[in-house]
Amino acid sequence: MRRMTHVFFDVGGVLGTAGWGTADRAGAAKHFGYDLEEAEHRHHAVVGAWETGAMTMDEYLAHTVFAERRPFTREQYIAYVKALSVPNAESIALARAVSATGQYHMATLNNESEALNVHRIRCFGLADIFDAFLSSCWLGVGKPARRIYTLALALTQAQPDHSVFVDDREENLEPARDAGMQAIRFTSAAHLASAFRTLGISF
Repeated sequence: MRRMTHVFFDVGGVLGTAGWGTADRAGAAKHFGYDLEEAEHRHHAVVGAWETGAMTMDEYLAHTVFAERRPFTREQYIAYVKALSVPNAESIALARAVSATGQYHMATLNNESEALNVHRIRCFGLADIFDAFLSSCWLGVGKPARRIYTLALALTQAQPDHSVFVDDREENLEPARDAGMQAIRFTSAAHLASAFRTLGISF
């Protein structure tokens, strides 16, 4: 077995809630009382640009929600969106334990808009766990494009067969395997701990 040297974590669905997934957007439409179908149409038209850093949160909201006058403010809406980000205490504790050994290079590898990414790094307390935040908003490309995995490996100078990637979605793990990385589908912190032990990752 090759010794793992680099551990890459997804954020939404692994270290915390998705933050702005389909159910979250539906909940926001219900909470604020606007038409979900129209907002979803507008969301899907620009989400790629938003998550790869080509559009700010203000621009995203202006296109998706505030294209017409609303009885609520942008500040109220942003506060609601940010409150959806809830950390997964167990998986974060596991990541922290792996990091604390000092034996591994730790990085996130996730699709996220810049505003939510910065908020979640702070909210989840990730800055003292991870060495790098390889997020779509800063790399200009997102999963499952092969490019984000090759960039992650290049930027960290990681060898694929000494690297492991954790994500909750199989479609994001397939290109990681194609790039030569070990890949673990996250279902729970307990399952992840067992998978780490199988790969010889200590914590």
